[in-house]
Amino acid sequence: MDFASNWPLPAHLVMKGIAASNLTISALITFIVLRRWYRRRYFERLERHTSAIRRNWEGIVSGTIPPESWRLKSLDSEIVESILLDNLESLPAEELPKLLECARRTGLLDVRIYQARHNKGWSRRAALVALGRIRAPETVPALAEALDDPDPETRVAAIRGLGRTALPEAAIPIIEGLLSGGLAGLPDFPIKNALANCCRAKPQLLLTYLKSSSGTARELLARVLGELATADMGDELMVLATDPLPEVRAAAARALANGSPAVAFPMLAVLANDPEWFVRLRAVVAVGSLQDSRKIRVLLRAICDLNRHVRQRAACILATMEPYLTEILDKIIANDDRYALQAFISELDRSGAFESVVKAIHAKSRGSAVNGLLEALKQGQAALRPRSADSQKYENVVR
Repeated sequence: MDFASNWPLPAHLVMKGIAASNLTISALITFIVLRRWYRRRYFERLERHTSAIRRNWEGIVSGTIPPESWRLKSLDSEIVESILLDNLESLPAEELPKLLECARRTGLLDVRIYQARHNKGWSRRAALVALGRIRAPETVPALAEALDDPDPETRVAAIRGLGRTALPEAAIPIIEGLLSGGLAGLPDFPIKNALANCCRAKPQLLLTYLKSSSGTARELLARVLGELATADMGDELMVLATDPLPEVRAAAARALANGSPAVAFPMLAVLANDPEWFVRLRAVVAVGSLQDSRKIRVLLRAICDLNRHVRQRAACILATMEPYLTEILDKIIANDDRYALQAFISELDRSGAFESVVKAIHAKSRGSAVNGLLEALKQGQAALRPRSADSQKYENVVR
């Protein structure tokens, strides 16, 4: 049997194999050539039709050119819709009504609403995104219906579409889906962006639902509110600052940065001592943005925080307060906190103000401060400056 299996193939089988191989190669080359020819003709046709539509664009938008002349031609319809959507996103607000009227009059809006309700898969997702770009109020119900789709990608497309409308009423189905658990398992980032876009003009809408929310939904709504809060929401934010959820307290601290110092500072001073480090960090950042001299006291306490991020942020803010740098350095040295001193000196070094501060201390003959600073440089040389030559330079400045 082994001897028989080594016999050469008959000549006619070899010829058939060669012929099949040549036929396959010829078919592949023919397909490539035909595809290139077709695509070249398609792009030439696309360029001609786009140029013609651009020349007659004003007539298409105004209605002097009847929609029947281009609406039933698939290529022309796609070109008109693409140009219309691009203009809706880029033109000033005063020019949007006539573009929306064009979308309604020509039937482009109705077709997309139909596709968003009846198509499946990729086609439905494309229709949902296009509806969001149109930014018309009548698109919200169709987009909201897609939030119940079993496909998570379709639900994400619906969320993005609702967010692109930038309409306050588009935020309501997203928030209700969050509270009911219908959006559970979806990534937070598109939900957060959509709510921020929709509620930017009306952040009070978030407060209405935040009062009845709980768990992760409450945390997400609070994060969005922290970005959009305005100065007139001070009382509501004071309530959120005492919330049992640390994420909500952190969002309240971020939002209080937009309020008046007289209202915001007392609560931010309390949040700067919160048990959670990220709440303290948000409070320190918010305090640093206030125009209030009392913030130095809070920041001096924060620069001695056990968490490195809080210390470094407080040091970064303190290093920018040029009129008070000498006094701040004296107080930090007096606290006898090596880590706080290292954080502050590193920020002074990074901002280029270190030498001027040391010279100012030396000019005032504050021997104890100079000695304390020199001792800190010697003890924390590795943390402040890994290279010994640079550390020696600063020691010479101190002397």
